[in-house]
Amino acid sequence: MARILVAEDEETVRSFVVRALEHFGHDVRAVADGGAAVQELGRQPYDLLLTDIVMPVMDGIALALKASQDFPDMPILLMTGYAAEKQRAHNLDALIHDVISKPFTMDEIGRYVQQALDAAK
Repeated sequence: MARILVAEDEETVRSFVVRALEHFGHDVRAVADGGAAVQELGRQPYDLLLTDIVMPVMDGIALALKASQDFPDMPILLMTGYAAEKQRAHNLDALIHDVISKPFTMDEIGRYVQQALDAAK
């Protein structure tokens, strides 16, 4: 399937997303903040970036801007539990595939990821 980088500072959400995406057959690497995600993106290619918006070191908006500049063909999904952050992210429609509202189910995250991967083909 796809190689996916997940950036999420909340451990329980991060491990849930990793388990869900691995369940769907993806190769998943997870990091706890945007700074670590930038470093990881420089190490190997990824098919998709899935990032929380509110994180320490570098938030998901800044990460999406950096990743879209360095890897313009890689789809980016953002996740958030905050309505204001979701609205802020919609200003990035040209750079990101979608914004996922938390909480979400395993099937929902799998569907969002598959839609982003399909659209990138």
